[in-house]
Amino acid sequence: MEKRPEQRVAADIPVRVWGMDAEGKPFFQSALAGNLSCEGAQLAMISHSLKTGDIIGIQYGEKKARFEVIWVKPAMVPQRNNVGVMVLPKQEVPWGVVAAVNRPPEAGGHLGSEKRVFARHKVQFPIEISFTDGKRAHMQCSSTDIGGRGCYVETMVPLQMGTEFIITFWIDSEKIKTTAVVRASDPGVGMGIEFTALGAHIQERLQAYLEKIDQGFAKAASQGEPA
Repeated sequence: MEKRPEQRVAADIPVRVWGMDAEGKPFFQSALAGNLSCEGAQLAMISHSLKTGDIIGIQYGEKKARFEVIWVKPAMVPQRNNVGVMVLPKQEVPWGVVAAVNRPPEAGGHLGSEKRVFARHKVQFPIEISFTDGKRAHMQCSSTDIGGRGCYVETMVPLQMGTEFIITFWIDSEKIKTTAVVRASDPGVGMGIEFTALGAHIQERLQAYLEKIDQGFAKAASQGEPA
């Protein structure tokens, strides 16, 4: 029997799952993750065909990570599967706080990263990506998940992890330009981007601007108006 030294939490949490299925087609769906640990989880009711060794992305709340599929079993519901996943090296499970409920603290350790201090906002925020070598065309795109320290851009052909470039965006009437790097690249889905040279005061201004946009959408929705 497989030895399982890590503590597991039976709670089911809603997650978003994406990647390439067993047929090489991109997919994106909602699912439930249970049997949580600091290393992996079990995904329930996956409606796409996956196989052992596939790499997928999972998001819980504002955090994302990449995982390897370690087993696939048919669910009770037809055309649905339960999938076991393990987080890739140098990645943190998005449900770290949940998984830590029954895990004793490690000496000298801490949970999660102190790097991100800003909440992400799920708004369409236009940005421009350009390159210092001037050999590649500028990319006009929109972030779908953005905060003061970075964003996520949905694209079928994401840049490779570690690619450095320049991001330009606007806060009201002011043009902001900063360097950035790709921290996560999910083929057929998108890429996670970290702003690497954005001053603290600009981060705070951007966060306040995003919160104002988010509140405007929420107000319009509550009044039955198109956002």
